[in-house]
Amino acid sequence: MASMREPTFLILTALASGPLHGYGVMQEVSALSQGGVTLRTGTLYGALDRLTEQGLIEVDREEAVDGRLRRYYRLAAPGATALATEAARLRRHADAAVSRLNTRPATA
Repeated sequence: MASMREPTFLILTALASGPLHGYGVMQEVSALSQGGVTLRTGTLYGALDRLTEQGLIEVDREEAVDGRLRRYYRLAAPGATALATEAARLRRHADAAVSRLNTRPATA
């Protein structure tokens, strides 16, 4: 499996703790990345549509708030599997990097 793009990884991670609406996903992604990743509205909803089509996330429910439809998304089982696989891949790479750094010769 090809590596997952960072925004996709963060969106799936945001939804791992429970259903969120789009704005909630944007806030969680920003918090998870410590402000390093900011999703614009168009980018976010394009990604949510793509992830829904891929079966990685599902629409949990819709509700009307102030006359506007708010759609909540949840992580689907295949999305949880994909997220766990990617997290393990990233962990292996990070562990290898730390190991190499720890054995790096001292420089003058």
